[in-house]
Amino acid sequence: MKIFWLFCLTAILVSCNNSEEKNSSKTDLQIGKSSNSKTPQQTDLEKSMERGALVYKDFCNQCHRPKGKGVGKSFPPLAGSNWLTEKREESIRAVKYGQKGEIEVNGQSYDGVMVPMGLSDDEIADVMNYVMNSWGNTQTEMVTEEEVSAVEK
Repeated sequence: MKIFWLFCLTAILVSCNNSEEKNSSKTDLQIGKSSNSKTPQQTDLEKSMERGALVYKDFCNQCHRPKGKGVGKSFPPLAGSNWLTEKREESIRAVKYGQKGEIEVNGQSYDGVMVPMGLSDDEIADVMNYVMNSWGNTQTEMVTEEEVSAVEK
């Protein structure tokens, strides 16, 4: 009887593993990571943005909303944000240490509190690359872990 259950468990694990491999290769093809040598590989920025999108979904999405539009006068927009593009270091500092006090984004004042999320420097770099290159935002220089690490409170 024990052998029967061990066999069933092994079959389930093998089936799950095969299923994950199939799903993984489907995901790879969807985001351009095909094993076909004719398909270009993702750039470092694209990889960072992909990881940053996950961080954004887990930590930023609730207040800044899925498309980065913010919420009224409570949470500033990240989409098309002049604050992100004009105040790069301040933006990184806000994500790293939180933000308290009045800021102006796209001509509108916001005076709320953003608590520090407890993200690592590489997670901050990834999420910054994501928001700084999404929803109409573009940056010419990628945010790096070293740059985040150099930002002090």
